[in-house]
Amino acid sequence: MENDTWGRVQQDLLKAVGKNNYTNWIEPLEFDSVKDGVARFHVPTNFIGNWVSRNFADQIQNHLIRAGVSVADVRFEVPSRAMRPVPHTAMADTGPGERAPTVSAAAAKATKGASSDLPGAPLDKRFTFDSFVVGKPNELAHAAARRVAEGGSVSFNPLFLYGGVGLGKTHLMHAIAWQLQAERADLRVVYLSAEQFMYRFVQALRENGTMQFKELFRSVDVLMVDDVQFIAGKDSTQEEFFHTFNALVDQNKQIIISADRAPGEIKKLEERIASRLQSGLVVDLHPTDYELRLGILQHKVEQYRESYPGLKIQDGVLEFLAHRISTNVRVLEGALTKLFAFGSLVGREITMDLTQDCLADVLRASDRKVTVEEIQRRVSEHYNMRMSDMIGPKRHRTIARPRQMAMYLSKQLTSRSLPEIGRRFGGRDHTTVMHAVKRIEELKAVDNQIAEDLELLRRMLEA
Repeated sequence: MENDTWGRVQQDLLKAVGKNNYTNWIEPLEFDSVKDGVARFHVPTNFIGNWVSRNFADQIQNHLIRAGVSVADVRFEVPSRAMRPVPHTAMADTGPGERAPTVSAAAAKATKGASSDLPGAPLDKRFTFDSFVVGKPNELAHAAARRVAEGGSVSFNPLFLYGGVGLGKTHLMHAIAWQLQAERADLRVVYLSAEQFMYRFVQALRENGTMQFKELFRSVDVLMVDDVQFIAGKDSTQEEFFHTFNALVDQNKQIIISADRAPGEIKKLEERIASRLQSGLVVDLHPTDYELRLGILQHKVEQYRESYPGLKIQDGVLEFLAHRISTNVRVLEGALTKLFAFGSLVGREITMDLTQDCLADVLRASDRKVTVEEIQRRVSEHYNMRMSDMIGPKRHRTIARPRQMAMYLSKQLTSRSLPEIGRRFGGRDHTTVMHAVKRIEELKAVDNQIAEDLELLRRMLEA
């Protein structure tokens, strides 16, 4: 098979798998040869080879056959060269249990002088500091990420970023890696997900390559691990992660970790690991407020101007979206993308009517109402108390404080009036609810535990 034949097959695959999958997984392939019915391709890393083999091998084989190539099998191999650029691995934030690696061909060329065995991976070129919109809920996380990205010594190690889906953890992780590559090309930076760390470790165990695994991971200058909650409950992986963590910290190497919750709240995570993760700077990316969501939308609109020249958007549409879609930035951005694409296809100005018609399904999903009863149940479970005590007469502090928090959340997350909330808490007067709301407002400003509990409960209720 000639290279021009493979070129035609690549174009067919682009149409079949889509631009994103093509750029991530097909473009990095280098055609090697066809011999005895086996088509061989070179891949930058074993991880990419295994992923392509599992997910795209059949499609590649079918397209080769359609192009007239006699192929009974397709194989992907890392070429035996001593030195190759490190690709950098990232996991696209698609939600719990639905993470898929993303690969950028340009990123595979970005780091110089590193071994091909180093399990890095491609970064998303969209996720830089320039494209990150800063607001009050994420300003501390942004400042900490900027500081680490300078590449010098910092007073906090590790940097631990946590928050719910779509709040910017992965964006900041990518941005740090991009800036380190641009300004400190001498550093060996590896960015991967906890799932990939586990996969590499299991592979090393299977192939009797644990010593090589240890040497690789402990030779980096900056280790970035995304979604560390996925190693919880995996005893052998946790053990290796713990020793890798300690070895790098002892060498004054920087570690950056992200997760969907604080270290102490990750179930089945070993206490010694949670303790080490909390030894640096732990930063929560809070749910976005209205101003930040509006800023993100305005930033995206400016980006879309190039792709959709002349497309008009009516005043008030962005404000409407920022109010209605409040829990997930990714859903918010996806809604705007859909809106612009629809407006362009039909050749119409994006009005409020068009917005409500086009995004009817997204808006319905965002309209989920939190009830007082659901808040009572969640708070009771969180504090391990009975629902009957939540609405009963007992006034002991271990019961009264969670009850006040439930009242506060009911005022914040529902449209119920103070008298209605009071009735649902055992027929209490509206002044009792007012006092509870005021007391929790005061406490959350001075008590970090209460502030964290409130944020965790809010995220669970709005999820």
